[in-house]
Amino acid sequence: MRALLPLLALSILLLSAVQPRADAVQTAFNDAIAAFETARTGLAAENFGVDVTAYQDALTEGQFASRHWGGEIAVELIEPAENSGACARFAAYVHLPAHDGRVRMVVCPQFSADGTPALRRLTVLHEMVHVVAGADECRAMAFAARVELLANGAFTPVERYWRANDCDQSPFRLPD
Repeated sequence: MRALLPLLALSILLLSAVQPRADAVQTAFNDAIAAFETARTGLAAENFGVDVTAYQDALTEGQFASRHWGGEIAVELIEPAENSGACARFAAYVHLPAHDGRVRMVVCPQFSADGTPALRRLTVLHEMVHVVAGADECRAMAFAARVELLANGAFTPVERYWRANDCDQSPFRLPD
């Protein structure tokens, strides 16, 4: 029995570290859904090339009918335990293209450790554009900023990100 005590203590420690992270991810998704639902009436059926109904279904139900990828697509949420690979550079990212009827969205440990709730909400809104409409960073940020503006009357400042991705050269624009 005494040999099991360190194992039990380690298990409790690991579970207590995972729970706040899971809560931060769930809160970010809930916040993104709430923002999108508020903004939904101000969005056309398609914005910046994003099928808004598919986006809503992906965000709220984890599956959607995709004109972009073709057919029914499931969103697979992956939460790795370590900041290795792409998680060493990103808080979240999406494996593209869709494969075998699914798109994998990876939420890295730093997603929960760094930033603010507003930044986490923006990240979810942004990454879900990739899930539905592909890899274009400028499209994803323009759409996410539009949702935030409609939901909150303002959007998270992203000018540095916008410039770093040469979005001024893209057909997409941030809200005025």
